[in-house]
Amino acid sequence: MGIQKRSKITPDFNMSSMTDLVFLLLIFFMLTSSAVNPNALNLVLPSSDSQVQATETLSLSIDADLNYYLETQKMPFENLQSALAARIQNKENQTVILNAEKSVPIENVVKVMSIASELKIKMILATQSE
Repeated sequence: MGIQKRSKITPDFNMSSMTDLVFLLLIFFMLTSSAVNPNALNLVLPSSDSQVQATETLSLSIDADLNYYLETQKMPFENLQSALAARIQNKENQTVILNAEKSVPIENVVKVMSIASELKIKMILATQSE
């Protein structure tokens, strides 16, 4: 009897389409991660040459209309000290980054920095590079 198999199925798997997908995902995540902005408020910051980086940070912002924001939560100046104290409770090495817009009077920035001094918090004034 001359029975022959019609076709032989090979167990090979082509990985080229899978690698294309992986590279597309890699490019997508690289582009979106660089587009992430840690400060949700659009402020014009003063310029500086020096740079300081902190590990555990908390963002405090003052906009041109003298609105105060702890992270992205808007709050009146009177509640700022209690809110900061609650956020840093039981945390060591907590640093607050102060994002004050360029047009904010310096006395408002000093008031916030004095609150940080009373609470014994390290505070960094955010600036733009020149």
